[in-house]
Amino acid sequence: MNTFFRRFSVLSALILFSSVFYGCGYNTLVSLQETVNSAWSQVENQYQRRSDLIPNLVSTVQGAADFEKSVLTEVTEARSRVGQVKLSAEDLSDPQKFQAYQQAQDQLSSALSRLLVVSENYPQLRSNENFLNLQSQLEGTENRISTERRRFNEAVQAYNTEVRSFPSLIMAKIFGFKEKEYFKSTPGSEKAPDVNFKFEKK
Repeated sequence: MNTFFRRFSVLSALILFSSVFYGCGYNTLVSLQETVNSAWSQVENQYQRRSDLIPNLVSTVQGAADFEKSVLTEVTEARSRVGQVKLSAEDLSDPQKFQAYQQAQDQLSSALSRLLVVSENYPQLRSNENFLNLQSQLEGTENRISTERRRFNEAVQAYNTEVRSFPSLIMAKIFGFKEKEYFKSTPGSEKAPDVNFKFEKK
């Protein structure tokens, strides 16, 4: 009888413990955190896609006579800085690391925008099929970056709300679920850079 009672007590305790975990939002926190991590990987994928386009873009632009070398240098250096700033899923709760990552990416966006604006002054580029193809790919990538950043912020908002809400905040403190950082708006970031050229009709 005592053995039965002990087993029953242990089983009851496990059921109660599991119910407390579930009721306090542990599983919800895990699920929301995985959603944030998934959204972050999509952001990284698009940034990497943009970075991969740059060497070919720079190489193509270098072929234009008298192209402004300072613009190419700015793009190359900005891409290099981006490659040096790594941010893992675990770093998404670190304000300084996240800010450094966003700043590096935003600087690259600015450098690319300047390159494409300057390129408008070079007719040979505007008739270069490879350049036009890269321009189209870059435009699509910038749009996807904007979309994935918005989705990431939405996932972070849902997660952070849960982390701050009772009773989930109890589990968050016990198991180290920390609030995540958002991508913050920078001038012009609400709109993907316009990399379309206006061609004059002949």
